[in-house]
Amino acid sequence: MSSIDPHNPRDEFLIDLLVKQLTEHLTPAEQAMLDQADGAAVEALRRELEQTAAAIAIAATPTTERMPPALADRLELQAEAFVATTAARLEPRRDAASPSRRGAAGWWAAAACLLLAMTAWFRAPPPAVMTTEPAHPVVAPAQRTPVEQRALLLSDPATVKIALAATKDPSSAGVSGDVVWNPVSQQGYIRLAGVSVNDPKIHQYQIWIFDAERDQRYPVDGGVFDVPTNGEAIIPVHAAVSVRAAKMFAITIEKPGGVVVSAREHIVALAQAT
Repeated sequence: MSSIDPHNPRDEFLIDLLVKQLTEHLTPAEQAMLDQADGAAVEALRRELEQTAAAIAIAATPTTERMPPALADRLELQAEAFVATTAARLEPRRDAASPSRRGAAGWWAAAACLLLAMTAWFRAPPPAVMTTEPAHPVVAPAQRTPVEQRALLLSDPATVKIALAATKDPSSAGVSGDVVWNPVSQQGYIRLAGVSVNDPKIHQYQIWIFDAERDQRYPVDGGVFDVPTNGEAIIPVHAAVSVRAAKMFAITIEKPGGVVVSAREHIVALAQAT
């Protein structure tokens, strides 16, 4: 039991000193006065203040977990008891309440209220985490195969279809197929069959587009491609520049990577527009 009498002016001053010691710093003179007081009583009151501050610090520590119910109940009871006993002990006398004394009482009251508020907060269930999920899973559209893309291009009225014809070059024997080209979208596909499988390290096939409005010595590069297996292949046409009026398509055999200007030594197939 504390021997400090809250109605004794000297003991009120000691309470102020303890509060200041915990929250600020004492001057040498104030520290000397505190050292001269009843040691056991001062230490008991000091422990009470430190326990209150520690409880508030723990309650204020952020956490994602709820406090155990038993611990929450115990803290709440301790907080309520603390408020009751502190209010009785620190109730200032109506005829003699110093400004310093009123400040100490206010600090105790604020500490008690904060402890009660923190206890209630920890007893509350954690806030629900709102997540936004689409009503239906978003499925990325499947990429169309060259066959599907060619069919889609053919459904456009602006697309033209030109039959491929073999040439006199030995590598052209048995070649067949066609070219579909859309002058609006500048997209096209070549359906090719009967062409020999190539080794990309030795040579590649290259597409050429002859534009009626350009110099015929310099057809537009339509891209290089390989034929890895026997059978029919669908090859996209990638025009290097815009083609104004495509009148013929040619497939040649070139060195790996293709060339800028073809010597046209090996023309595999031709598609002549009518």
